[in-house]
Amino acid sequence: MPTRTERVATAVNRPLTRLNLLAWLIPSALLLLAGLVLGAIYLRTLPSVQLFLADYPGHSELPESAPAGLPAWLAWQHFLNFFFLVLIIRSGWQVRTTTRPIAYWSRRTPERFRRTNQAPSRISVTLWFHLALDLLWIINGGLFVILLAVTGQWMRIVPTSWDIVPNALSAGLQYLSLDWPIENGWNNYNALQVLAYFATVFIAAPLAFLSGIRMSPVWPKGAARLNALYPITVARAIHLPVMFYFVIFVIVHVTLVFATGALRNLNHMYSGTDEVSWMGFWVFAVSLVVTIGALVGARPMLLRWFASLTGSVTR
Repeated sequence: MPTRTERVATAVNRPLTRLNLLAWLIPSALLLLAGLVLGAIYLRTLPSVQLFLADYPGHSELPESAPAGLPAWLAWQHFLNFFFLVLIIRSGWQVRTTTRPIAYWSRRTPERFRRTNQAPSRISVTLWFHLALDLLWIINGGLFVILLAVTGQWMRIVPTSWDIVPNALSAGLQYLSLDWPIENGWNNYNALQVLAYFATVFIAAPLAFLSGIRMSPVWPKGAARLNALYPITVARAIHLPVMFYFVIFVIVHVTLVFATGALRNLNHMYSGTDEVSWMGFWVFAVSLVVTIGALVGARPMLLRWFASLTGSVTR
């Protein structure tokens, strides 16, 4: 068994080890990125690649029945999805890293439990908050998919022809060479955007839901056959990488929004117009303040109070 001195030395050296790892990872990532950029610039000088870019400019044509422009409901959908996603990522990471919960939540004890002296199962308040946010996000996501289907907006983020693949390669090459594809998000996303949005809405989000519900208290513990078909280890192996995917997607998405015409893009997303004005920016700024306020306000005292509205909270 390690002595107290050895435990202290291990705790001191752990941050140093992580810093050393970052000291190698960051320069390596920058060198890799520089190599990819230089390689993409070189490829674009080749005649065959130039012909490829001419044949596949980076976007597929939409079906004739596709709607033009972006509807107003996408504005509040953008805000709610971003709001819930940021809080879900933060609370999920707290669930994973917190060793001493701030309090525990359980359903209020029904009469049958009181008679048999059986106590209902309890979870940490942080996990309760994470699950509550998940439920709101799923409800909002379901409404989002319904609106996509009803309004025909699904055609903008679901590939409808196989030329999406070469066009996505073309768009990726243009991004890497720093000569970015022409942006026309009001009418048509480029092929790489279409694939990214499709993957986020129809692959990553369902995976987050299916893996999360397997790990949650609502999953039936006594269903031996079901648990054998879908082991919790599989859900855990899926859930964390999906979270990292969402983090990377948000970072890349926000970066490109600001790097490819911030005012116009923010108007598309938050004011439902194709104008170049400050309206979308100010709506985005307010939504950002609200999100940051929720992050700061989600303190233990407030979480315990919210949790007590739906069940019993014990320290």
